Amino acid sequence: MVDRSGELSPAILLVDMDSFFASVEILDDPSLRGKPVVVGGDGQRGVVASASYEARRYGIHSAMPMAIALRRCPDAICVPGNMARYAEVSRQVHEIFADVTPIIEPLALDEAFLDVTGAVKLLGTPLEIAHSIRYRINQELHLDCGIGAASSKQVAKLASRSAKPKIVGDRVVPGPGVYVVLDEDVLRYLHPMPVRALFGVGPTTANKLSRLGIETVADLAGLDPSMLERHVGSAVAHLIVDLANGRDDRPVEAGVKNRSIGHEETFSQDSFDRTQLDHRLRRQAQAVSSALRESGQEAHTVTVKIKLSNFEQHTRSLTLEEGLDDHQAIYEVASVLLGDHDISAGVRLMGISASSLRPRGGPKQLHLGLDAGSTADPLVTQEARFELREALDDIRKRFGKQAVGTANLLGEDGLTSPGQRDVAFGAKELPQILGNDEEI
Repeated sequence: MVDRSGELSPAILLVDMDSFFASVEILDDPSLRGKPVVVGGDGQRGVVASASYEARRYGIHSAMPMAIALRRCPDAICVPGNMARYAEVSRQVHEIFADVTPIIEPLALDEAFLDVTGAVKLLGTPLEIAHSIRYRINQELHLDCGIGAASSKQVAKLASRSAKPKIVGDRVVPGPGVYVVLDEDVLRYLHPMPVRALFGVGPTTANKLSRLGIETVADLAGLDPSMLERHVGSAVAHLIVDLANGRDDRPVEAGVKNRSIGHEETFSQDSFDRTQLDHRLRRQAQAVSSALRESGQEAHTVTVKIKLSNFEQHTRSLTLEEGLDDHQAIYEVASVLLGDHDISAGVRLMGISASSLRPRGGPKQLHLGLDAGSTADPLVTQEARFELREALDDIRKRFGKQAVGTANLLGEDGLTSPGQRDVAFGAKELPQILGNDEEI
């Protein structure tokens, strides 16, 4: 495609790694190359987190129950996954991005928006910049990606999908690798697409629009938003009509922090054992606290969520004036929140999330330890453990996350961490909820 850089203003790239988790596993074990590789838990409730293109030929995709995936492809090689390794490779990918532009907005471990408007005069057209990024990722990291380029985030995201390989019948058809949508081509590119392709149009909204006879982006583009307001709400109506007409002025936001950091586990078997739940709660608190410190943040709100075997879901939250980033302090709050919750129906999912995030190192309210038994106790504990926490973090950075831990997290085969041992792997098992590594 001819690229005339003056017709992309601003110039936005969306870089999306190909089958990221599966590709990293194949990179680390070349014997897997050319085989149907599926990353995820192989238990009864396991979920596919990533699939190689050889596995996708059988209709396997992310978020599919593993049991269904293995029925479709009995020869699939199921790999449990290694989040620390994926995060390490993700950081290497982002180092390549940073050589091009400082304006990077991560969407997931494997995906990010880049605003390269300021790099055009120095590095060439958006097409040339995209090809150079893709070349470096391939040569330096031995991985592939698809890159979309456009003057808006919406179209760049869609263009990245057009850049990637496709499954046609039982064949993998290579994509162009880079796909540029010039300003003059935006409407021609968007309008044939189904409305589900637009940001903000989920399955529920798509069904509502379908009942109104709106199936394509072109159908939506010609409507007055007021006609849709009572069906989808005023905000969504105006947003999706604007997007259908190629209007999207959302900037690429560098340095965006997570609104929350959390960890939840779906158990392969319902749990009725409070001791077992307490052990898992400790592991989750450790994962969340570690992710908080790595991101340089502390949380003022802790939330515990459980889902029972009948899919009934319950959440309890507590907001504190002081921020938390210590696993013992977060565990103590979470333990109170879980409390005497009725688990007689069996717990199929449990998780901790930390929100109301602020940068670490802000002013602290001193506590005199006079409020024994109150919510101040975790804060006192946190302050007392400061030097120990910093020392443990240094050890884990040098020798890995499994190098050291508390005795109550010891299992028969050493330190356990969230995601190990009898857990159905899913997208939200990341220490930070950053999303899946591929489109569904």
